[in-house]
Amino acid sequence: MQALIRETLHRITPPDEAAMEMARAHQETLAKPPHSLGTLEDISVQIAGLTGKVFNRAERRRVIVFASDNGVVEEGVASAPQSVTLAQTINISRGLTGVGVIAKHYNTELDVIDLGVNADFEYPGVLNEKIAFGTKNFAREPAMTRAQAERAMAIGISAVDRAARDGIQILGAGEMGIGNTSTSSAVLSALLNLPAEETVSRGGGINDAGFMHKKEIIDSAIARMKPDPNDPIDVLSKVGGFDLCGMTGAFLAAAANRIPIVIDGFISVVAALCAVRIAPECKCAMIPSHASMERGYAHAIRALDLVPALNLHMRLGEGSGCPIMFEIVSAALDVMENMATFEQAAIDDGYLNEIRSNERYQE
Repeated sequence: MQALIRETLHRITPPDEAAMEMARAHQETLAKPPHSLGTLEDISVQIAGLTGKVFNRAERRRVIVFASDNGVVEEGVASAPQSVTLAQTINISRGLTGVGVIAKHYNTELDVIDLGVNADFEYPGVLNEKIAFGTKNFAREPAMTRAQAERAMAIGISAVDRAARDGIQILGAGEMGIGNTSTSSAVLSALLNLPAEETVSRGGGINDAGFMHKKEIIDSAIARMKPDPNDPIDVLSKVGGFDLCGMTGAFLAAAANRIPIVIDGFISVVAALCAVRIAPECKCAMIPSHASMERGYAHAIRALDLVPALNLHMRLGEGSGCPIMFEIVSAALDVMENMATFEQAAIDDGYLNEIRSNERYQE
């Protein structure tokens, strides 16, 4: 394993329980019925456990978008041509795609990284960290070597380390790559021992014959290569993508740097699951955003035992759900710091004593 990955894993520690208890205690003093702000309260307590501070901010925001092509598109598993990866990678950096527009709306920076776009190009705003011109076709051979998977993870780690040095307070993990719903479904099927029937959707939109073929390709590849579900890097190297590997590294590094990181949709949640399988304690940094419409998402988020805050019927990817969730997180942290306490509001909270003594009041 690369030294940077080992070092990052060593830096991941459990949440600060004392800070979380202090945050809960402060929530109890705020002028409102107990737990009446629900998930907003949970978020502020979670982030307190991550940073070790009761009061936190989410004003410096960044979505890291990992771009890469996937060799499995040779099998006709995607409706869009592979050239769309290059076009949209550039358009993300220009702020013209879904995540680009939403990020601008919510005052969010974008860090676009080329891990394996199948084109020889340089573009301002796209960091060239190309490992190869796309992965191999996993229908015929492993998608990449283990060394390449670890290199992509290390690039993801470095991107988060860079964000930490830049003073970023909250991160999101996004991607761009035609065919990456196929790689994500394959990785999820291998990790959870599920048939492709349970994890595959139509992605960007394919016909019935293409849909059936997509499932057959994934089931066949897993049966032939036998990725080890207890070794996520083995799974990623055999049936994954460079973007998935980069995001996996980003999730690990966010926990190591004590920065909250938002899970976007299907591809993002599969990478989050890989990260948690590598280092379970990194989950303390993860905040789910929206419930993706992709079929496999429900399995992955359930395996993580997380609940998304939003259901916007989205399935775009790119990290498009992250800036929306950043604003909700920011509101949660603002309430924690700036809402009046009962004392400041000149309210006697004695009327809540009976409610607080009831063990069910938080249900």
